[in-house]
Amino acid sequence: MANFYTDNPNIKFYLTHPLIKHIVELKERNFADKDKYDYAPENFEDAMDNYERVLELAGDVMANVVAPNAEAVDAEGPHLENNRMIYASKTYENLDATIKAGLNGVTMPRRYGGLNFPMSVYGAINEMVATADTGFENIWSLQDCIETLYEFGNEDQRQRFVPRVCEGQTMSMDLTEPDAGSDLQSVMLKATYDEKEDCWRLNGCKRFITNGDSDIHLVLARSEEGTRDGRGLSMFIYDKNQGGVDVRRLENKLGIHGSPTCELVYKNAKAELCGDRKMGLIKYVMGLMNGARLGIAGQSTGVSQMAYNEALAYAKERKQFGKAIIEFPAVYDMLSIMKAKLDAGRSLLYATSRYVDVYKILEDIERERKAVGDKLTPEERAECKTFSKLADAFTPVAKGMTSEYANQNTYDGIQVHGGSGFMLEYACQRLYRDARILSIYEGTTQLQTVAAGRYITNGFYGTVIADMLQTGQAPASVGSDDWCAAEFLPLKEKCAKMAEKYNEAVAYVNAQKNDEFKDFVIRHLYEMAADIIMSLLLIGDASRAPELFNESAKVYNRYAASEIERHYSFVMSASADDLADYRK
Repeated sequence: MANFYTDNPNIKFYLTHPLIKHIVELKERNFADKDKYDYAPENFEDAMDNYERVLELAGDVMANVVAPNAEAVDAEGPHLENNRMIYASKTYENLDATIKAGLNGVTMPRRYGGLNFPMSVYGAINEMVATADTGFENIWSLQDCIETLYEFGNEDQRQRFVPRVCEGQTMSMDLTEPDAGSDLQSVMLKATYDEKEDCWRLNGCKRFITNGDSDIHLVLARSEEGTRDGRGLSMFIYDKNQGGVDVRRLENKLGIHGSPTCELVYKNAKAELCGDRKMGLIKYVMGLMNGARLGIAGQSTGVSQMAYNEALAYAKERKQFGKAIIEFPAVYDMLSIMKAKLDAGRSLLYATSRYVDVYKILEDIERERKAVGDKLTPEERAECKTFSKLADAFTPVAKGMTSEYANQNTYDGIQVHGGSGFMLEYACQRLYRDARILSIYEGTTQLQTVAAGRYITNGFYGTVIADMLQTGQAPASVGSDDWCAAEFLPLKEKCAKMAEKYNEAVAYVNAQKNDEFKDFVIRHLYEMAADIIMSLLLIGDASRAPELFNESAKVYNRYAASEIERHYSFVMSASADDLADYRK
């Protein structure tokens, strides 16, 4: 019987990373829960065993329930009845299976009914859900919105809402409006305080809301009358049980058909403030979006995995000119690059997850200590700052590159299928349609380059690459000088030469002192940094597990080197004078 976890040893590999032990010990507060909950681990080995059992269960559910339902869900999709969204019938089977398997509230503390798993483990489940059905991943993974409520809500709100999510209730984040897409400062959904009822009332419209008829919503709304910018926005919690919100329409989309995308009308809907007024966009949505972007990186990796699986299986069975097409260089070259991009993206995904884990857990520890008049040690504070910066720098790269690779891999997956790939009975066409949104929602790739831009021009990615060349890790202090196995030293040297060209290109762009020119070429610098980082990550992976990553490390290194040459040539031959040729 298939299992998306045990059949894919690459996922398990990333849970053996040396930093995982530190993450688990932080998350478990040195295993303080062992005397309070019978399912809490007693030590690191016990925790890893817990993760293993849950991941195996998740892999089983995804392979044998959710994946077989994917085509039926894609064909049926959700529908609207009396201003309420109704999922496709098989989606209810998927939800029931994941709830019975206990795959909700994965990262939440046990005192609220959660499993208290690190993001790195949650991300592994998320990837498998996306491998099974990209659209269903949008429904399942939005439980991660509870991280924002847990982080910024008060204790009363945590006690009322977190257990509901742990029991399987769904969530959404209601941000976008007809006139406010990427420009969330323009949000105008009105929030007014009702003194008589001691609550807030929401009025207005939200559009393109994923899973928009969920049980619990996090809503960005304008609480400060007369304002027009982000400083007038606050975050609110809306409980569907309170009523006051109708689904006006469901979007008819190219892909992810199982994921309902709703237009919502708020009519004097009762809500409660989450956190402080005026911090909705400035602080809370930024945290929410970073979590969502990491989720899309996992979703993209899952899509890439299934696209590769489908293409590989077809290439092995399809015969032309008397032999399987996988034996033709044009096909095995394509498959090898698909696999290399998949492995590179996954390595970047889990590296980013580890950075997020360390700083998020330390922030949580800081909140707990503040409640009893204590604080982080200077060493803990420094560690939190370091990993927070790494997480902030790596998240836009992980989201952007994995989503672009998912689009490329699903495109190539159809190509491997040839004419059959254009036929609706093959899953590769659904994956292709599903993948197209990944580089658009939760911030387009163009916006990810903007988010990464300051880390390019201030030299931070250059420092990260230098650290990785030295010890295989960023920061360098968590790695080792002998990180690269002898057989991969030539690949490391190629990365060092790539880094020289990257640093030269960054210096050239900075020297122009022209912001428009910088914005014009920033995508090239962004991809150069990403290519080098992913190549170095794969070299490290292959040094630890050559049986898993030998081929991908070599193929991706060759691919990255050619990409560096392309981007370097473009940047170094361009100037601000050339911008006139492109303006329309």
